[in-house]
Order: sequence, then structure tokens, then C-alpha cells
Amino acid sequence: MYYFCIMSEEKENSNKKKGIILWVIILLLMGTNGYTIWLLLKEQNRVVEQKIVTETIIVERDNVKSDLLVLQRDYEGIVAKDAAMQKDIDEKKARIEELILEAEKHKGDAYMLSKLRKEAETLRSIMQGYVRTIDSLNTLNQNLVAEKKTVLKQLDVEKEKQNTLVKEKEELKTTIAKGSILTCFNIGAKGVAFKKGGKKEVETSKARKTEKIKVTFSLGENKIARAGEKTVYIRIMTPDGKEMAKSYDETYKFTFDKSSGYYAGKETLNYANTEITGVTYCEGQGELVPGNYIITITCDGVTIGSSSLKLN
Repeated sequence: MYYFCIMSEEKENSNKKKGIILWVIILLLMGTNGYTIWLLLKEQNRVVEQKIVTETIIVERDNVKSDLLVLQRDYEGIVAKDAAMQKDIDEKKARIEELILEAEKHKGDAYMLSKLRKEAETLRSIMQGYVRTIDSLNTLNQNLVAEKKTVLKQLDVEKEKQNTLVKEKEELKTTIAKGSILTCFNIGAKGVAFKKGGKKEVETSKARKTEKIKVTFSLGENKIARAGEKTVYIRIMTPDGKEMAKSYDETYKFTFDKSSGYYAGKETLNYANTEITGVTYCEGQGELVPGNYIITITCDGVTIGSSSLKLN
């Protein structure tokens, strides 16, 4: 009986030990499973975090690249008239090209992408400065153009005034010139011959006897005309259409009515703006021919009178 009790007690202790061992194993298994699950969850979190970081970097790269492409287009739209400024703009365009390549090359490098973004922001700030400067220059240029137009308009007005004054002055000069032309009247012409050594003068109507043609005239009063010596030229056209002159050289050549010719005689008078009378003896070469002689009188380059003489 005692033996059976001992056996029963040993069997009970053995079962208890087995139970304890089983629980220890279960607890160990639960612990290892828990640790395994924890490691799995940690790995999953790491993968998720890595994925988020990678996606964030990719988004950042795309954003940087997109910003650089927009910046590139913005720079393309800037045109400066100043050569030095345009050169600097072109250099910035080339740098943007390099940054775009860098963004593609370092697409997984968050530090480099951050650095590229900062440089892009700097380039955009510089671009905005260019735009403000160009706008200011354009505004200034527009103001200068407007001022130039105003000045040119004022110059045109002044030029028109000047032209009007010049025209009025010319008209006044013309009026004065016309008013200063001397009048010639009491014109007379006759053929004369000389006797007793050329001291006695005899009037004749015969061409073959005429040695000279005597022309008398009067200059009228004119207060506008310039006083002083006045040379009066007598031009005579012979019946055969020739100019009567003692010599056909520069000595007997004169200008009148914007033309030139030869004079047959001339007389210098001291004109004092009052009426004065003059006498001129005209002669040509050789014997005169019968017919009508046309006589014109000029002074100060203008024809002031005319007459005629018929010699038989």
C-alpha cells in the first residue's frame, strides 16, 4: 500500500514537471513568435519608410526638374537690348541646362536635389531682377521716345515759324527790291554826227552819217532805293538783230534781268533819291545800217525803260 502511494506521488510530481516544462515551452514559443512578429513589423515599417523616402525624393526630383524647366522657359522670354546684360542672361540659361542634367543625374540624392532647388531659387530671383531692370529701361525708353516726339514736334513748330519768317523776309526783300527799282522816263534817242574836231554835234536821221546814238533819260525820285553812284547801261539791238557794241569782249559785257549781253554805252550818275537826268553816247563798230534800233535802259541789273530809233 505504501508502495502504491509512493508511486502515485512520484507520478503526480512527474506530471507536474511535464506541465511546467510544457508551459515553459509554450511561453518560449510565444516569446519567439512575438519577437519574430515584432521583427517582421519593424521590417515592414522600415520598408514603408524607405518607400516613402524614395517616393518623396522622386517627387522632389520631379518638382525640381519641373521648376527648372519652367525657369528655363521664363529665361527664354527675356531679351535685353544691353549687350552685357544679354550675355549674362545667356550664361544663366546655360547654367539652367546644367542643373536640369544634374537633377536627372542625382535623382536619388536628397541633398543634391535640395542644393539644386536653392540654386534654382537664386536664379529665379536674379531673373526677376532682370525683368524689373528691363521694364524700367523700357519705361525710360518710352518716356525718352515720348519726350523726343514732343521735342521734334516743338522743333517742327519752330521750324515752321522760322520758314514763315524767312518767307516773310524774302517777300519783304522782294517788295523792297521791287520798290527800290528806279523809274526811267523822258527817254529820247537820236543819231548824231560831230564836226570841227568832234566838238560840234549835229543831229541826223541818216544811218550812214550817224556816228553815235545819243540817248537821254531821267531817273525818278525813290526814297527806298539805295543812294549813291548808279551806273546806267544802254543796250541797243540793231535792225539786223545784233547787239551794238564798240567791242565784243568782257569790257563791254554786263548782266541784266538774270541774263548777260553787251552794252553800247553807259553813264554813272550820283543818285540822291531825287530825280536826275542823264545823257549817254552809244557807238558800235563800223557804219550803222538803216532800220529800227531797239533801245533798253538798265540799272542795278534790271531793265527800267525802253525806246526806239529809226534811221534811214
